[in-house]
Amino acid sequence: MMKETFLGVDVAPVTYKRVISEISRNIDSGEQSTIVAVNPEKVMEACKDEKVRELINSSTLQIPDGIGIVWASKWRGGQIRERVTGIDMMSYLLHFAEQKNLRVFLYGAEEDSVSKARDNIEKHYPNITVAGYENGFDGNEDQVVQQIQDCQADVLFVALGSPKQELWIRRNKEKLGVKVFQGVGGSFDVWAGKEKKAPKLYRDLNVEWLYRLVSDPKRIKRQLALPKFAFCVLTKNR
Repeated sequence: MMKETFLGVDVAPVTYKRVISEISRNIDSGEQSTIVAVNPEKVMEACKDEKVRELINSSTLQIPDGIGIVWASKWRGGQIRERVTGIDMMSYLLHFAEQKNLRVFLYGAEEDSVSKARDNIEKHYPNITVAGYENGFDGNEDQVVQQIQDCQADVLFVALGSPKQELWIRRNKEKLGVKVFQGVGGSFDVWAGKEKKAPKLYRDLNVEWLYRLVSDPKRIKRQLALPKFAFCVLTKNR
């Protein structure tokens, strides 16, 4: 798949359906898939940290999670035309797992969040198999890996925050028979009902960042990554 590059960071020009199609093809060919959500904040972090850039670029699919990525692609005449958010990609993968009888494992977040997320996922997808879960505060990584292996998980969602979750996946993916890995940040908190998605109006207008900023003004430092990203894209030819 041809990918677009922004400040040295690869992003795949995909839709939700295209991601599912690619994953299905990889499963059929016995290949593992790793999905990482890319937004301007993550790109700016990758500009400062080569390790983060390499983590992103070595993933199978880098989905365009931020509206800034879509804007940058359009400005350059690229092919990215819509956001593919991490939380919604997780929902597509859960639906795919339910349809294909794939076993799901949830790893990360606090115990209350991950357990409630499991309960709500099972209610929303009554035919899904959540083979197991573990909170993100168990310090014994080898035991967690063994637990995932024992559950014969096919799809693994890791909610440890970025880049910790991507580092965890890279360290352990070859030890596991998991077919699909996705780092999902705070998605378990959303599934648990602790955090809310932005209202539909904000999502339709592509200003979820504004909703999050109003809801949590402390995010202002993180949101400054968007104008920095825009400036760099406009002034640098890479």
